[in-house]
Amino acid sequence: MKIVNQKWRNFSGKVFQEPITEIVEKAIVRELSEGYKLKVCVGSDSQAYKSHIEYATAVVVLREGKGGFMFIKNLKGTKQIGIKERMLKEVTMSVEVAYAICNILDKHKVSLEVHADINTDAKFQSNVALKDAMGYILGMGFEFKAKPHAFASSSCADKVV
Repeated sequence: MKIVNQKWRNFSGKVFQEPITEIVEKAIVRELSEGYKLKVCVGSDSQAYKSHIEYATAVVVLREGKGGFMFIKNLKGTKQIGIKERMLKEVTMSVEVAYAICNILDKHKVSLEVHADINTDAKFQSNVALKDAMGYILGMGFEFKAKPHAFASSSCADKVV
């Protein structure tokens, strides 16, 4: 699958040239110095079209009781794939980002969750990937959240895909 990769940006549209590790570390240091208790959630979402699939990954920095902000990255895949493969591609994208930033978060004692845009209700198509996604995320040592608690993927990434 050919992937068209974009740079990280914030919700306002500011584009960052640095890798996500540097972007997150600067944000964490700034927010902690202002006295906020933080949590970071990573999630991805996708939208299938006739000719391609668009993906978005969101790194959401939550200030306990004081809102938050996010960093976003979009990808465009040119190959059509099935629903299970697409859900697992989203999870893989989230886990790759979580793995890249986890040492930074550990260093600053900030908790991390990985969110999957997968429904826990078997009536929904995305449920076919639930067990695999949960096993992958938990197996990597991350805290797992699925719908309806997976806001980083189902709300944040969903808004920018």
